[in-house]
Amino acid sequence: MDNRKIAGITTAVIAIAGLITMLNMGMDTPILSWPLEAYLGVAFTIGWLTSVPTALAYVLGALVFMLIAFVFYKLGSWVYGLATRRH
Repeated sequence: MDNRKIAGITTAVIAIAGLITMLNMGMDTPILSWPLEAYLGVAFTIGWLTSVPTALAYVLGALVFMLIAFVFYKLGSWVYGLATRRH
């Protein structure tokens, strides 16, 4: 695995951790429950705002987290490539 992939994975993990932290700030839940609470909160919000079936809201909630991870992976690897480009 090259450094560019490692930078992308690191950026994606930091972005997901930041999103989970942001969604759980001010809640009185244990830190180990934060990922599940964030996922269920996103699924509830999607289901409530769009009136889609419950199962589809859960799938869309998972897709939101996967999309955020993918975008930040690409962004991190792109920025690393720009920073290490040799002229």
